[in-house]
Amino acid sequence: MPVLQNLENKIKLCLTISTLVIIACVVVSLGSIVIARGMVADANKKIYVLDGNVPVLVRQTEQDVNLSIEAKSDIELFHHLFFTLSPDDKYIQYTIKKALYLVDESGAAQYNALKEKGFYNNVIGTSTVCSIFCDSIKFDEKSMKFIYYGRQRIERRTSILYRSLVTAGKLKRIPRSPNNPHGLLIINWRTLKNQDIEEQAKTDF
Repeated sequence: MPVLQNLENKIKLCLTISTLVIIACVVVSLGSIVIARGMVADANKKIYVLDGNVPVLVRQTEQDVNLSIEAKSDIELFHHLFFTLSPDDKYIQYTIKKALYLVDESGAAQYNALKEKGFYNNVIGTSTVCSIFCDSIKFDEKSMKFIYYGRQRIERRTSILYRSLVTAGKLKRIPRSPNNPHGLLIINWRTLKNQDIEEQAKTDF
């Protein structure tokens, strides 16, 4: 009898240990799943943007919290890429390609219209350098509509021309990507005003 009782105690001990091990495994497994899901959610809030050949980590915040900031940054980035030109065909193609990731077919239509008019060939042929400066951006979070106010600086061999630029459009939410880090697409983009302000003759050419 003592032998049987001893055996029963050992069996009970084994069962207790086995149960504890199983419970511990379940707890560890559930904990791992929770931690893994947290890591995935955290990773989804991080994107990498290439600065040259160096990947730079950009922390993604909740879009609704900083919508106005992100929207204005997206709009300004697009205009900078679209209107910053140098007399280099490869550079023009590079910046326009990046700009067109941020806009719908309305941007491509304006690019094609300028191309057909020989605008880009003229930039290259006359060694013109174009740059743009943002004065202000009006953005309505409810309608997602915006108006962009900027100034163009067009430097030619003999003169520098300043132009006033006003454009309008609307933003549409899309998934974030390396080509569109803000997850916002400009739609129905159009030019409201593009006229000369002043032209200055260069004296050092």
